Amino acid sequence: MKRLLAASVLVLAGLVPAFAQQANDPQNTIFLDTKDGRITIRLRPDLAPKHVEQIKTLTKQGFYDGVVFHRVIEGFMAQTGDPTGTGTGKSDLPNIPAEFTKTQYKRGSVGMARSQSPNSANSQFFICYEGCGPLTGQYTLFGEVVAGMDVADKIKKGNSAANGMVTNPDKIVKMQLAADAK
Repeated sequence: MKRLLAASVLVLAGLVPAFAQQANDPQNTIFLDTKDGRITIRLRPDLAPKHVEQIKTLTKQGFYDGVVFHRVIEGFMAQTGDPTGTGTGKSDLPNIPAEFTKTQYKRGSVGMARSQSPNSANSQFFICYEGCGPLTGQYTLFGEVVAGMDVADKIKKGNSAANGMVTNPDKIVKMQLAADAK
C-alpha cells in the first residue's frame, strides 16, 4: 500500500504544471511596495526566462526603487519601469528579444512594455487591470499578481486625453525579490 501511495504521489507531482510548482518560490517572487501597500508578483520563467532574468537583475540592483507609474489607464493597465518617468527611458542593460506566448493576458497579468519593435523590451513593465486580452501574443507576459491587486487598483490614474500620462504620479517605494526581503 505504501508503495502504491508513493508511486501515486510521484505520478501526481509530474502532473503539476511548472508554474504551480513556482508558486511559493522566493527566487521567483517580487514584492513591489507602494505608498498604499504591497503588490506580490509571481514571476513566470516557464513563459519568459530572459525577461524574468532581466527583471530580477534590475530588481537586485535597486533599479526600480523610486521609479514612477508614468502611464496608468483606468480599466486597462499601470505602466512603470522608466527611470526618466517619460515613457522613453530604459536601463543600461541590453534589450530583450520577444518571448511571446499564447497564455492569455487577464486581470493581474504582468507584461513587458516595448516600442514598435518586438525585440525592444528592456525595463518597463505593466500590470493589467482589465481589457489586456488583445495584448496576448504581442507583448511578453512574465508574471502575475498573486496578492495586492487591491493595492494596484489604487495607483493614481492618468489623463485619458494624454494616453494615460500621470501628473504627480505614484511610485514604486521599493521593489525586491522575496528571497532578499528585509
